[in-house]
Amino acid sequence: MTEQRLWRPTRRRLTDTLLAALAPVVVCALALGGLSMWTAYGNAGTPARIAVTEGRLFLPSGGTPDTAAFFRITNSGGSADRLLKVTAADVDGAITLSRHLMTSSRSASSQTVASVAVPAGDSIAMSPSELDVILPSNTDWHLGDLVAFTLHFERSEAVKTLAVVVRPGQDGT
Repeated sequence: MTEQRLWRPTRRRLTDTLLAALAPVVVCALALGGLSMWTAYGNAGTPARIAVTEGRLFLPSGGTPDTAAFFRITNSGGSADRLLKVTAADVDGAITLSRHLMTSSRSASSQTVASVAVPAGDSIAMSPSELDVILPSNTDWHLGDLVAFTLHFERSEAVKTLAVVVRPGQDGT
């Protein structure tokens, strides 16, 4: 008969086991401490804070059925948001978001987009060569008129703003 020897923990085995268990515990504690500090300083979970400024609307000319509006959208919050749509009480017809693209043959094309990302801590400056709002023209608009718009976002509340009617090319547009 073979005699079974009892297993006895050695100092080496206990040290190795303790070190193996300690590594994940230390990493978790450091991660939790870092996330707690990040949250304590207001960097985690802050909602998007949307501001809309510099509204401009091109004066309709030459009997064109559509015109364009431009805004600067600033998100000073800690979370991204999306611009979903733009509405205006004084506009009859559909208002769409449009992105202009340059093709390889040096021609431009316009593409309707469903929404536009507004990154956290960043701003979007709409322009005729990039992103704009396409809307039906209104013959009652004159230079300097203010037209009310409402910009609707995915997470933030709707933002009401005014756009001043300008000539294309005026004020850097």
